[in-house]
Amino acid sequence: MKKLLYLLLLVCLAAFEAGAQEINIIPRPNKIELAKGQFALGSAKAIQYTSGAEKEADFLQKALQEKYNLSLEANAGKGKKNTISLELDKKLSKDLGKEGYRLTATPTQVTIKAATEAGIHYGIQSLLQALHTSEGKFMPAVAIEDKPRFEWRALHLDEARHFKGKEEVKLLLDEMARLKMNVFHWHLVDDQGWRIEIKKYPKLTEVGSVRKSTAVGEKKWNSNKQSGEPHSGFYTQEEIKELVAYAAERHINVVPEIEMPGHASAAIAAYPWLGTDNQKIEVPVKFGRFYDIYDVTNPKVQEFLQDVLQEVFALFPSKVIHIGGDEVGYEAWEKSKQVNAYMKEHDIKTYADLQVHFTNNISKYIEQNGRRMMGWNEIMGINIHHDFEEKKADANAETELAKNVVVHFWKGDVELITQAASQGYQLVNSLHSMTYLDYDYKSIPLQKAYSFDPVPQELAKEYHQNIIGTGSQMWSEWIPTRGEMHYQVFPRLAAYAEVGWTQPQNKNYEQFRNALLPLLQVWEARGIHFAPLSDAEEQKKNQ
Repeated sequence: MKKLLYLLLLVCLAAFEAGAQEINIIPRPNKIELAKGQFALGSAKAIQYTSGAEKEADFLQKALQEKYNLSLEANAGKGKKNTISLELDKKLSKDLGKEGYRLTATPTQVTIKAATEAGIHYGIQSLLQALHTSEGKFMPAVAIEDKPRFEWRALHLDEARHFKGKEEVKLLLDEMARLKMNVFHWHLVDDQGWRIEIKKYPKLTEVGSVRKSTAVGEKKWNSNKQSGEPHSGFYTQEEIKELVAYAAERHINVVPEIEMPGHASAAIAAYPWLGTDNQKIEVPVKFGRFYDIYDVTNPKVQEFLQDVLQEVFALFPSKVIHIGGDEVGYEAWEKSKQVNAYMKEHDIKTYADLQVHFTNNISKYIEQNGRRMMGWNEIMGINIHHDFEEKKADANAETELAKNVVVHFWKGDVELITQAASQGYQLVNSLHSMTYLDYDYKSIPLQKAYSFDPVPQELAKEYHQNIIGTGSQMWSEWIPTRGEMHYQVFPRLAAYAEVGWTQPQNKNYEQFRNALLPLLQVWEARGIHFAPLSDAEEQKKNQ
């Protein structure tokens, strides 16, 4: 209760400082023109909608009923006074694109117009945030024209290390929708756990989803302490279908990540013949990099990966499938007679070339199935891990990565981004030092997260169009509980939402901070254990 009263006081102070007509919307709309007067929500008689906007009208109807106990009929039509009107007009795509909207509020009507259902949905989210600032009493008279800066605005969740479960995923999807984020990057497979049911290979979840214990302790990566308790969990295919549908209702695309050829220990624990050693192992109880990886030269392993992808294709409508491809330790391949024989037979000079060769084959297979491959930027065959002892001898690949691939940049410098962009690749920029949500607030305080620009200043203008967006990554090695996850994600998720949506010239940190205060009330009411602003801005107070 004390926390809630404190938040209310902060909101009132922010409203006083900003002026009564200030509208708090995150991400900040790119064009706002305030007018005189306001639309009283209590005067609304109905929700009107044009053909194609029925689902969005239903969404708004339920939201107003749940939040403000306001029962409004939803019916076809437009233009009547004292209504909230949702209007689809495909001609608006020229000005607003696929996700933009126009929100107009006068003292007698609120109208949201867009070329697509997604645009209508985002207009509704802006309306709901603006209403919340006044506790649902009124909407200031305003004209908003808005569309996103980037087409890819993602939250990544790693559930391979610590399984969080269906309800937590739904909560995250709700908050992504509120913040107009449109890609849920779901990390379901790694060394420490396999979290997706594959019916052709049941041991992947029977064995691969369970580990006997988990590394704990303040030393983290160097810790020898163990929890001594098993950790398990996976999603059935029916649960995945449910969550994919839940996301789609909120105009969020779910992109699965199925790691290959590294981070494969959980799969190898289930089926030892997948590895180069063909030795029985257990699901690792420590975090880090493990080096028995898929034997990509074995036709049976290639068939396995294709079989897994077929079931993934059936579950996820996403046009993009993420294959990871990061932190592949080549020691297992170096020691393998069959791998070296394959390389000699196919004139493959280095292990980095073997990984690109494999990745290109997977990319081709994914493309043949009407999809597109994405992977972390190691898939280009460049060693970005000069601090990893086991990779110091790695040579960069001469083999060129297939051009249809989306490169997910997470580590490296502007030269690497320029190299990828100049070669024609599309990139999602998720630079770890700016976007990793598992990093503490000393490393990435709220203002630093907000300041991130996915298009580096040093990148030549001709390549800017190759940066299609950004992602924020919730790696979960050291984040076992939902409360710890909430603390790391919120409020930084709001900052990353504005990074992805709002044009740089329209961003202002103090304005963002004020707009954040009503959002904290929403999170408080939802039981989200966010970091207080004093914690989230920790670096600021320590400087």
